[in-house]
Amino acid sequence: MKTVLITGATSGIGLCIANRLHRDGYKVYGTSRFPEKYRHKVPFELLPLDITSESSIQNCIAELLSKTQTLDVLINNAGIAVCGSAEETSAALADKQFQTNFWGAVNMTKAVLPIMRQQKRGNIITIGSLAGLVGVPFESYYSASKHALEGFFKSLRLEVRSFNIKISVVEPGFFKTGIDNAIDYAEPNISDYDGKRANTLAVFSDSVQNAPLPDPVAKTIVKILNSKNPGYSYPVGRSAKIFPFIQFLSYRLFEAGSAKKFKL
Repeated sequence: MKTVLITGATSGIGLCIANRLHRDGYKVYGTSRFPEKYRHKVPFELLPLDITSESSIQNCIAELLSKTQTLDVLINNAGIAVCGSAEETSAALADKQFQTNFWGAVNMTKAVLPIMRQQKRGNIITIGSLAGLVGVPFESYYSASKHALEGFFKSLRLEVRSFNIKISVVEPGFFKTGIDNAIDYAEPNISDYDGKRANTLAVFSDSVQNAPLPDPVAKTIVKILNSKNPGYSYPVGRSAKIFPFIQFLSYRLFEAGSAKKFKL
């Protein structure tokens, strides 16, 4: 039985993946900042973890190793979203975005690499985003954090190949995850951006509300784990597959009215 550690496993994509792997017979350990709130709601074990704290990461790994001698798969899923123009977003809020989305995944990865190097095997799968492949207006720091993940893991893949550690990034488009209800918005607002910001956020909210459930993301994870030689990049969903080819139109695509034409 393979052992899987999934960060941010109590909602959205992380919960969908954890439930699918649990049903498929994997030994799943999820993480949450408040595991006691969710333990009675999920069929897999939850470990406490604040992805922005290195001491919390070390404690999480120590607790994991007290329960299992091996770790076959790490899935970096935990993340947040910051919305607002680049000019409106404070350095503190931008740093919060990177501490979670980028450094959280990086530090979690570095914490498990010694285990996987010793085993001479392992899969590290990171949930990236369509926003890591194209520029997204009013999500500049979110997009930057996801682009940074792409660069980091592309490089890491070359460094750990000789240890039989497989690196993949899954890049979902729009799926119904509830992320639109858990966004940090930049303040104070600059009135010059009001019209375009409102249109963009309306398109984003509409796209998420009308998106399918994230089951295709979980299916992609299973495909990676069943592959002897998995690839690096796995776009999931129609938008993630076509947007990189039409990214020069990104501002038009995110204006209200244009989104329906391209069926975000």
